[in-house]
Amino acid sequence: MPVNLTANAITAINGGDVNLKPLVQVLDIKLIGSTQERYRLLLSDSVETQHAMLATQLNDRVKTGRVRKGSVIQLIEYICSTVQNRKIIVVLNMETIIPDCDIIGNPKGLPELDSVPPKPTPGTTSGPPSSINNNNVAAQNLRTSFGHGKSSFQNQGSNTQSFRPTVQPPYQPPPNYKNHGAIMRNEAPARIIPIAALNPYQGRWAIKARVTAKGDLRRYNNARGDGKVFSFDLLDSDGGEIRVTCFNAVVDRFYETIEVGKVYVISKGSLKPAQKNFNHLKNEWEIFLETTSSVDLCPDEDASIPRQQFSFRPISEIENAESNSILDIIGIVVTVNPSVPIMRKNGMETQRRILNLKDQSGSSIELTLWGDFCNREGQQLQETTDTGNFPILAVKAGKVNDFSGKSIGTISATQLFINPDFPEAHALRDWFDQGGKDTASHSISRDFVPGGTKNDVRKNLTQIKDEGLGRSDKPDWITVKATISFIKTDSFCYTACPLTIGDRQCSKKVTKSGNSRWMCDRCNQEFEECDYRYLLQVQVQDYSGLTWVTAFQETGEEILGCSAKELYALKYEAQDDVRFGEIIRNCLFAEFLLKLKIKEETYGDEQRVKITVVKADKVNYSDESRFLFDMVSKFHSR
Repeated sequence: MPVNLTANAITAINGGDVNLKPLVQVLDIKLIGSTQERYRLLLSDSVETQHAMLATQLNDRVKTGRVRKGSVIQLIEYICSTVQNRKIIVVLNMETIIPDCDIIGNPKGLPELDSVPPKPTPGTTSGPPSSINNNNVAAQNLRTSFGHGKSSFQNQGSNTQSFRPTVQPPYQPPPNYKNHGAIMRNEAPARIIPIAALNPYQGRWAIKARVTAKGDLRRYNNARGDGKVFSFDLLDSDGGEIRVTCFNAVVDRFYETIEVGKVYVISKGSLKPAQKNFNHLKNEWEIFLETTSSVDLCPDEDASIPRQQFSFRPISEIENAESNSILDIIGIVVTVNPSVPIMRKNGMETQRRILNLKDQSGSSIELTLWGDFCNREGQQLQETTDTGNFPILAVKAGKVNDFSGKSIGTISATQLFINPDFPEAHALRDWFDQGGKDTASHSISRDFVPGGTKNDVRKNLTQIKDEGLGRSDKPDWITVKATISFIKTDSFCYTACPLTIGDRQCSKKVTKSGNSRWMCDRCNQEFEECDYRYLLQVQVQDYSGLTWVTAFQETGEEILGCSAKELYALKYEAQDDVRFGEIIRNCLFAEFLLKLKIKEETYGDEQRVKITVVKADKVNYSDESRFLFDMVSKFHSR
């Protein structure tokens, strides 16, 4: 089916026309890029050809087959950039007019895309000059095309159809600026383009975006000397995100200028590959501002740019998320633990606070707050839950940990939003208020290991031995309702390393060195004070029998209600045996739902089954009654 493409389109685009909205044909498509998928197209206007790069947000057009070799497309938004002294069109938006069509006209430059063009010999020219010399021919083609178009619409019996773009304004040459003659290079303001269209080969660009996050000012020391650095994240109206980083003198220019939530026009920076170890944004590039860079505040609020962009994952899906991946979650805060001091490996003390979130997926997860988050948002959340309310918390850029299950931890780029005003939060609140509050949820933290069976299987203590639990290659995970009948108090804790490795405390056993300082063989460091961590030996029993279990730090705190350091100080420093005895007795004969990890281990030449408590919750009799009713219903339905 004959189709008329926009004549002279390639020449006009190379000349700077960005309003033509031409019809062109795709002659070839090639997938390129190692860190991020990009598609390179070969476009034709039936006479000339030109390479084009597809913006990443349009990749699905190729993947779904809406754009393929032979397709006739209309370029809606595009720019023309110079890459290694060659022009290339960056396609930002387009529409498919005809999905499949034979090659139209006799376009030049049909060799393979990867072939190396021959070097021009003296006295000859190639490339753009040839297309300029054909302007008269192209103009004749343009008149002929419109002539055919008119006749085809007038003649209903004609087999020829003409597809013309919705808007085809005539090409306008670059304007002359008053008192300056023809515009000089880089004198006019750069055209604002979407973040998704940025690439390191553009000479001039500008973006308009909102600051969604701003990092702290950090100082460093390396072989080049001392320095300082900070970064901030941008979001534009098309949903594109990118990180901007400033060093040293540039920090002095922009650190106080940048405010979270404000909209800026930024230009004259350099683009480099994003460092994915520190940058979680979905962009292969990162902007580095320079002394010549421009950052201008937009005084008027731009409602087209969202204040934040989330990609929430249901809590149940985090079980299968990769460790150290960065993601967004939203949930109801059901419990908030007190903030506790933690000693980092560098000797600095920080704070840690653990929350529990649940959502409609039927799962719950632990969220660990570090540093300032503990006393800022963490304290606000604790005060809210203490009054009997359950706030909604949205977490932007939380880090997945997989130590004994999956949990989320805060990092420097994390942002927390308490009771936010957006649809996901409203839907979560409606679910919680209409029965979700009383719905039992499965915890994926500290009680689930990938590859093992889920621990929500209810057993009794006798079944551990009768069914040979723990004797396979993988541990068994079960839940029992049991009563604590005895706690050994002669060695309830051990001296532990207080330093933090990554986002986790070392916790290895430490000993005193010759100078009365504590020494950790793992960290190879000495320190004045050590930490104390629970190593409880607890006897539990239910209607079927009794057994011994081991409870470490977190579960020890859940059982006794205080930290090991506090209990150690009470017994050995204050020597308050009365108060110490009260704490122990208050736990005896209390009923708990214990989530147990059961695994056979070797001690010397002897095989023993070790039972470890990974979660200890006091029995909620309302939830327990509901569980028993469900069991009865299932029994009767058989």
